[in-house]
Amino acid sequence: MADLDAVLARIDADLDQALERLFALLRIKSISTDPAYAADCRECAEWHVEDLQSIGFVATLHDTPGHPIVTGHARAAAGPSALFYGHYDVQPVDPLELWDHDPFAPFIETRPDGSRCIRARGASDDKGQVMTFVEACRAWKAVTGALPIPVSIVIEGEEESGGASLPPFLEAHAAELKADIGLICDTGMLDPETPAITTMLRGLCGEEIVIEAADRDLHSGLYGSAAANPNHVLARILADLHDENGRVTIPGFYDGVRELSPELKATWDDLPVDAADFLGAVGLSVPAGEQGRSIFEQVWSRPTAEVNGMGGGYQGEGFKTVIPAKASAKVSFRLVFDQDPKAVREAFRAFVRARLPADCKVRFIEHGSGRAIGFPVDAPAFGRTRDALTAEWGNAAVFIGSGGSIPVAHELEQKLGMDVVLTGFGLEDDRIHSPNEKYEFESFRRGIRSWARIMAALADQR
Repeated sequence: MADLDAVLARIDADLDQALERLFALLRIKSISTDPAYAADCRECAEWHVEDLQSIGFVATLHDTPGHPIVTGHARAAAGPSALFYGHYDVQPVDPLELWDHDPFAPFIETRPDGSRCIRARGASDDKGQVMTFVEACRAWKAVTGALPIPVSIVIEGEEESGGASLPPFLEAHAAELKADIGLICDTGMLDPETPAITTMLRGLCGEEIVIEAADRDLHSGLYGSAAANPNHVLARILADLHDENGRVTIPGFYDGVRELSPELKATWDDLPVDAADFLGAVGLSVPAGEQGRSIFEQVWSRPTAEVNGMGGGYQGEGFKTVIPAKASAKVSFRLVFDQDPKAVREAFRAFVRARLPADCKVRFIEHGSGRAIGFPVDAPAFGRTRDALTAEWGNAAVFIGSGGSIPVAHELEQKLGMDVVLTGFGLEDDRIHSPNEKYEFESFRRGIRSWARIMAALADQR
């Protein structure tokens, strides 16, 4: 405990320098999906290698078919070992005109109530989150000369663009990266004062459909009602995806979906957030999912079918009276429990084909998939992490689900055989993937302190 107190004091004393390091990282335009920023992504990976080496990690940059992956090892300590995962790449900044400032010129914004946040692309997703863990390691090394547990780190550069290089990398480096527990920070808190450990993640299945009819766009006056209109066909198919109660109508879609345990459902029902709070933050008020399900069930433990984008025909300025030759839509399915992404994809394609009229053709474009995952909260690491978070934040840490998908958690479980503790300090209003992204100053400060406590708690074998 004396060492931990000294480490926490060091974190507070070094906070200005920690912010300078974070700002240097945030200035790098590591947009992984755009080839124009490949050099920036490499620069970002090299920055992490140098930074980890500066605090005694054996750090290496690994080239991949895509962007580099960084590993670091500090394994001198005894006790249970941990593998920490993060990513250095960020989303594109478009539309740039909606930013109030340069997205790669980080700064501290002070609000009228005195609270502060860090503004920049990547501040929350995921550079600020990654650096909370690295800065905790830095403080431990500065105070004691070592970490309280053996730690390995892997930081990838393609999380925002599909992550294709990571699975084969984990497989090839399994012996090097094997640890007793995985740690991931790419998650959030329940609210600004309540830390959380995410124990359930939904899977994902992405599919694009293209409906084609005539061999060219047609004049809507000359061919209207006589010729098949792909926009109409697509709209009918998409409308059929849900019934009047919000359930997905694809046959077999709910295979593998089970109900929550009464204990977990009761825990979620007791959380101090209701539908009005959750939706009010984005200007909505009425849950649109399955009727009879709480807001947390809808976003954490129930599967979804969402239309993410659609188009067909003329969409420019003014008006053009055409029947389009084709129309397309991108549809994503968030999956839970034991749903099989491959089976869902096949069932969706059969669903579409069954509704395809004569004179129309359909093409499907696959956009990746991954299974849902859940971790046993009775494993010792989860309880110790919860206690450490509670000690730092003053409010009891809670076990929550996540509506999102973090495929690496499944990869760590499957390829490296480890449970994964997902605890991060982002908030719902951090505007990740959107203009004016931010990360709360207190999320950064207390996130560093939280990781320092978590490492100490994981080292305690009593």
